[in-house]
Amino acid sequence: MHRHTAKISWSRNGKDFAGGRYSRGHEWEFDGGIRVPASSAPQIVPPPLGIVEAVDPEEALVAAASSCHMLSFLYLAHKEGFVVERYVDEAVGEMGENENGKSYVARIALRPAIEFSGARRPSAEELAALHHRAHEECYIANSIRSDVRVESA
Repeated sequence: MHRHTAKISWSRNGKDFAGGRYSRGHEWEFDGGIRVPASSAPQIVPPPLGIVEAVDPEEALVAAASSCHMLSFLYLAHKEGFVVERYVDEAVGEMGENENGKSYVARIALRPAIEFSGARRPSAEELAALHHRAHEECYIANSIRSDVRVESA
C-alpha cells in the first residue's frame, strides 16, 4: 500500500491562546516540498483570526474529491479512446449535521465541464458511464461518507 503524508504546522506566536484570540492560520507541507497556507473556514472563524486567503479543510476536502474524480475520469476516458482537451469542475461542498448533531461536509457536488476533441466523442450515456466508473474508482470518494454526486454543468 502507498503512504501519503502531510506535515501541519502552527505556532501561537505570542497571541492570547487562553482567551481564544489566536490565529487559525497554519501551513500544510507535502512530500514534494510544496507549502500551502491553511486556516479555518472564514464562516467558522472570521478574520482576523481566520485567514480568508488560505485553504480551509472543508474546501480542501471538496478539492480532493474533485481532483480524484477528474484523474479517474481522465484515465478511463483515455482507455476508452476519447481525447479530453479541457476539464473544469466548479465543485461545491455543503455542510450538514450528522445523526449526532455534529457538522460535517454532507454533500459534494461535482460540476465538470469537459471538452473533447478528435473523431470519437462520448454519447450522453457513455459520458454518464465514465463518470459512474470514475466515482467508483476514486480513492477519495471511497474514503468518505459524504454524498458525492456528479451534476450536469
